[in-house]
Amino acid sequence: MTQIDRYILTLFLRTVVICFCSIAGVFIVFSAFTSMDDFVKLGQSEGGLVKVMARYYGPFMLLMFDWTGAIIAMMAFLFTVGWLRRTGELTSTLAAGISHGRLLRPMIVASLLIVGAQMVNREFVLPQYRDALSMKAKDINPTMEQDVKAKYDKVNRVLIDGTSMIASNGTLQEPNFRLDGNLVGFGDMILAKEAKWMEASPTLPSGFLLNRVRRPEQIDTLASAFWQKRPVLLTSHDQDWLQPGQCFLATSVSPDLLQASESATRRASIPELVAQVRNPAVHSSMGLQVLLHERIVRPPLDFALIMLALPMVVNRKGRNLFVMIGAAMVTVMGFFLVKTVASMIGSGGYMISPGMAAWVPLIVFGPIAYVRLREVQLV
Repeated sequence: MTQIDRYILTLFLRTVVICFCSIAGVFIVFSAFTSMDDFVKLGQSEGGLVKVMARYYGPFMLLMFDWTGAIIAMMAFLFTVGWLRRTGELTSTLAAGISHGRLLRPMIVASLLIVGAQMVNREFVLPQYRDALSMKAKDINPTMEQDVKAKYDKVNRVLIDGTSMIASNGTLQEPNFRLDGNLVGFGDMILAKEAKWMEASPTLPSGFLLNRVRRPEQIDTLASAFWQKRPVLLTSHDQDWLQPGQCFLATSVSPDLLQASESATRRASIPELVAQVRNPAVHSSMGLQVLLHERIVRPPLDFALIMLALPMVVNRKGRNLFVMIGAAMVTVMGFFLVKTVASMIGSGGYMISPGMAAWVPLIVFGPIAYVRLREVQLV
């Protein structure tokens, strides 16, 4: 890497950091004024205000990077080249025989690294904080109870519901499970004090362990229920590992699917989204299928958005920096307009499939971005 490459790369990355810190600062200041009382109260009981704010805003900074990384990289392109043009360094560099393609190469490589960092953050980091991202400032206590969105298990014919849920440990409070299958002796409802989620093991499928069952009242005298040799409801009558007053409902409807907030689903990783789409126990909506395909196509689409700024960067007319920023904003709005319209059409099941709806923006903007990238190498 030459000295000019290091200089341009440093200037570009510095601009990226400044832009991100500016956006993050505005977000923190705006939201802190609306929730500072909640932070102060929680900070008094948890050892300090700074610690509580870091625990709350840390995941949101990661989410903001996922939202704005590509746009910030695009704007950094404009600011960096605008600065080089304003100081006369761009003119002198081009006069020395260095092409635009050679000049922009370190920024293009850095943009690829930013898109890659976004992908790693989106698939491996954000899913671990989906519960925190679904909470408001007053609810950042890990044991805070959340609302439950009832889900119907189509395989076992059970409607799974509860009054609330502690998402951090997968516990349903006051669960009420409606039984539509013909399970002898169990009636049409199971009520309990709480239900604890258990992952699948070599000897047991995944499901909920219900404690202090109130209905049916004689739960310990009922034999376990099976359907085609597959366990549905297990009781202590013939299961030694269960205690009196307990029963186990086998289901693939996990606590993640019961969260009322849609943001929890949007923060799931690609393997988790694939598992939801392929889960036979729950309905897979077209919107969920569109989301899955959008996550797959997101990295090349983000890079295409950045490359759309190249004609504004490489121009012979010496446009004003603010004119280029205005053109970039129009480009970004057009980009997201096409993406939003395609997503709405795919989610509604009109004209195109969910998969095609997610790929439409890349089909439209991908070739344009590639042609512009190739043109830069020759200018």
